[in-house]
Amino acid sequence: MSSSPANLANRILRGLVIGVVAGVVVLGVGSFAPGVLAVSRKLATYVFDPLGQVFLRMLFFVVIPLVFTSLAAGVVQLGSLAKLGPLAGRTFSLFFLNMAIAVALGLLLMDTLRPGDRLDDAAKARLMAEYGGAAQKHVETRETQSDVTPAGLVEMFMPKNLLGAVTGQSRASLGDVLPLIVFAILVGAAGTQLEEQKRRRLQDGLELVSELMTGIVHFALRLAPYAVPAMVFSVVVKIGVGILFSLLLFVLGCVVVMVIHLFGTMSAWLVIWGKRSPVAFFKSIEDVLVTAFSTSSSNATLPAALAAAKERLGVRPSTAGFVLPLGTTMNMSGTALYEGCVVLFVAQVYGVDLSFAQQAILLLLAVLSAVAVAGIPGGSLPLIAGLLMNFHVPPEGIGIVLGADRILDMSRTAVNVGCDLVTTVVVDRTTRD
Repeated sequence: MSSSPANLANRILRGLVIGVVAGVVVLGVGSFAPGVLAVSRKLATYVFDPLGQVFLRMLFFVVIPLVFTSLAAGVVQLGSLAKLGPLAGRTFSLFFLNMAIAVALGLLLMDTLRPGDRLDDAAKARLMAEYGGAAQKHVETRETQSDVTPAGLVEMFMPKNLLGAVTGQSRASLGDVLPLIVFAILVGAAGTQLEEQKRRRLQDGLELVSELMTGIVHFALRLAPYAVPAMVFSVVVKIGVGILFSLLLFVLGCVVVMVIHLFGTMSAWLVIWGKRSPVAFFKSIEDVLVTAFSTSSSNATLPAALAAAKERLGVRPSTAGFVLPLGTTMNMSGTALYEGCVVLFVAQVYGVDLSFAQQAILLLLAVLSAVAVAGIPGGSLPLIAGLLMNFHVPPEGIGIVLGADRILDMSRTAVNVGCDLVTTVVVDRTTRD
């Protein structure tokens, strides 16, 4: 059986449809025969939910090591920061600005649409009763926390006990990812100061572990065509069809804001800083966008993006060779946007209200965690689980959006690659003598 990204995506989408249809049929039959619905809910609890949990737990396994090694390796590979000069400074500034704007647009739209609030009170009550001992505990934990203050931010980002904060309090709980991100950045920054041979060994070691964790993600994704319909069927028969309408609104909102960012924000960048026609630019890279969309992989699209930048966009090879490979790892605006939207959506579903200050922190964390995402299909899932943990939202909530993740994965990869090429053009234009 083929395991290509396109084949896997098709199988997961088919599974999603099967799970939805089966769940709706059972609800329809259950309205006339309550016993069928009761049996289906027991089947979901004792058979389908454990299957979904195996898939989710495999992702949870790799959250901590993948975040640390990916982010630390990304910093280490920069070498000596002082030697990179204005090219690096401008590149990383644009990377951050691009992702921050994307996340801000996504959070604004989610706050406006509030798709997670579209569930009626009865559906939310069933959701909380089903998944909810953990959900309520996390909500209560958040309510007992102190307000965001300078001292609180220090404790949040840099706790005294790093290991304790990261590992959590028990085998049933997941720790905080935020201190791990800070530690990974510090390790990477210190690694850039090592002599070249040691720095190379450190980078190789970090990348090796990252590749191993990515391999586990691949193992998990092989279960996805079976786990997704199981989880979707379970949610539908237990919560009702209202969750589907909320999910549809969430998907449409994400797609709309991705289109706005790619063809709106990036067009403004092209006109103001790149001195180019957005229409001509996007027409010249349409094949690259199609490749990114169809493969759901920034890494797989890199050769096509490099060729387009040098041959059709007239970017200097030195600029394209520097910006695009780094962009494949670090300039993940579509992914950052999606992560912010997922966290806010799942928080709304579970009734966890994130304040403005918390959403500002979410923006920063979505940008940082997007940098650590592997440029492969499904690479953002472990990082999203980490973000949910950070805001005391049950990480199992990613199961709600998992089927739609395959659709949105294609869209956000196209946004990532398109923004990489726009950033390359802008950097090339603004660093010329």
